Amino acid sequence: MADPATYRPRPGEIPNSPGVYRFRDAHRRVVYVGKAKNLRQRLSSYFQDLAGLHPRTQTMVTTAASVEWTVVGTEVEALQLEYSWIKEYDPRFNVKYRDDKSYPSLAVTLNEEFPRVQVMRGPKKKGVRYFGPYGHAWAIRETVDLLLRVFPVRTCSNGVFKAAKQAGRPCLLGYIGKCAAPCVGRVSPEEHRELADEFCDFMAGQTGPYIRRLERAMKQAAVDMEYEKAARLRDDIGALTRAMEKNAIVLGDGTDADVIALADDELEAAVQIFHVRGGRVRGQRGWVVDKVEDVTPADLVEHFLQQIYGDQRGDAVPREVLVPAMPPQPDAVAEWLCTLRGSRVELRVPQRGDKKALQETVLRNAQQALVLHKTRRAGDLTTRSLALQEIADALGLDTAPLRIECFDISHLQGTEVVASMVVFEDGLPRKSEYRHFAVKSFEGQDDVRSMHEVLTRRFRHYLAERVRTGEPEIAGIDETEAPSGPIDPETGKPKRFAYPPQLVVVDGGQPQVAAAKRALDELGVDDVAVCGLAKKLEEVWLPGEEDPVVLPRSSEALYLMQRVRDEAHRFAIAFHRKKRSKAMTASALDAVPGLGETRRKAVLGHFGSLRRLKGATVEQVMEVPGIGRRTAENILAALAGAAPKIAVNTATGEITTDAPDEIVEPDRSGGGAPE
Repeated sequence: MADPATYRPRPGEIPNSPGVYRFRDAHRRVVYVGKAKNLRQRLSSYFQDLAGLHPRTQTMVTTAASVEWTVVGTEVEALQLEYSWIKEYDPRFNVKYRDDKSYPSLAVTLNEEFPRVQVMRGPKKKGVRYFGPYGHAWAIRETVDLLLRVFPVRTCSNGVFKAAKQAGRPCLLGYIGKCAAPCVGRVSPEEHRELADEFCDFMAGQTGPYIRRLERAMKQAAVDMEYEKAARLRDDIGALTRAMEKNAIVLGDGTDADVIALADDELEAAVQIFHVRGGRVRGQRGWVVDKVEDVTPADLVEHFLQQIYGDQRGDAVPREVLVPAMPPQPDAVAEWLCTLRGSRVELRVPQRGDKKALQETVLRNAQQALVLHKTRRAGDLTTRSLALQEIADALGLDTAPLRIECFDISHLQGTEVVASMVVFEDGLPRKSEYRHFAVKSFEGQDDVRSMHEVLTRRFRHYLAERVRTGEPEIAGIDETEAPSGPIDPETGKPKRFAYPPQLVVVDGGQPQVAAAKRALDELGVDDVAVCGLAKKLEEVWLPGEEDPVVLPRSSEALYLMQRVRDEAHRFAIAFHRKKRSKAMTASALDAVPGLGETRRKAVLGHFGSLRRLKGATVEQVMEVPGIGRRTAENILAALAGAAPKIAVNTATGEITTDAPDEIVEPDRSGGGAPE
């Protein structure tokens, strides 16, 4: 814990200009980002008597070890720079809005040749138009099912689309009229994109023109005595009407607005937003946030607007944003929103009428969300705190281990040996800091040796960074071997290993624990505790102890240790399967000079299998776009010298010497980058 007086800037050193400031901890990681109209006044408030600061602000300034600032020209520039740094550094003490659930949205992939309508969750992608979010995925599917009668846009996956294209016949939706079947050429790419654009226009609230057009066509068909066509158009109008009725009209003037409300107490706040387009509620979303410092509702509104609109452009930013309180710099925020949208955006607090009534409805939703969140989290916070304290008591630690790292080894009879590192902070997984390791120093099955190597590599990175940033030197590290460390000294952005843990947990018993302890001792790391959790009896082993620590079966400490260990096991197995799958799908084409992954896939796609490719001539291989004579000769030469593959026909049990196909599997694993 640092004393703020040790890094307080000298009097007169801080300018009176607007700007953005960063607090960094002893490891040079940015822990807080803020902006101010007057940097001197704002930063001076952090260095007053600690007793006069908000408890969370006290924690922040005592965690930090330095402060720096950047002067900007205007408040809008400060707002933009603050948002960029918060997004880049992810400071632990900044206000972070987290969704109370994962909301699905209706997405139209306009970045594809044949746009597709689908349900999407998670971060937004470039070139995809989104509508919503919706409370339930089934609500999206019901709406889409109704609209496909009028706008038969593709909804199938890329795999189904390619299969239908190769087979020359559409899927079921193409036969029943709910897909224009671009896969078999019933419509051209231009015609299908026009359908997708009309679908988007209807979802964006431009419903009147389509309804009126269909009504005119229905009446004309009736006049022409084309009664079947008239009946079909009547059903289309009914489908569009039912789709519109799913979103109630809340503002009769066809307003496009986002209506925001928040409910808060001393510790937390819940924010709800209703997306109103064309006067109808098109989506609803909610967030819950911890009050890291003494923030007002106006401050919360400003932070919220930054985080929800910072990545948006164009129509994603509405013409009107209704907020419960104006942010501290309303003109700067409004100008920033106008820049994102490209046209005027009105930011205001509704005072009366329908918009005020709608905001009161949003407020009731926020109040209910806050109550529900507190009901869920009260037990969760208490339980996690109890578990961490029980671990500290059982292992004899001075303080509760707020950061725990767990390591596990995975292999298949000594092949493709890998390891995982998972991180739990405050009893919760921090998946952005998970890491993979591929064991490199030896081959074969030796979990103890593997654990020693992995722990050595993990802490060598950390110690090398200490040397590079000028922190006290620790034995066991050579400055000349210092790799790129966890924190960029210029930006403070976390890279690989941001913090040393208070506790290292290894999956295993005495041998694995001894190997981990030996690795730390060799590097001179003496402030990190080590233990192991053996699977068989769930015993906790400590270095140098003959008897294990037995945690009560019903204790929260054992439950948390098991969660950490199981997560490390899962993460290691996922990486091992990925490497094993990659090794199994390797082929003789991988070593062909001048043949990259794209052209290799093109060759395999053209011939369908290695067996057919092996029997082709040079001229036939040259028919593949991008393949010249020399490359074709190299391909056939590589296949001629390759050992035959062994394959088993699972239907007959027949063993063949050439696999019928080579499958290039997509990468479906998640998590951190391999080391």
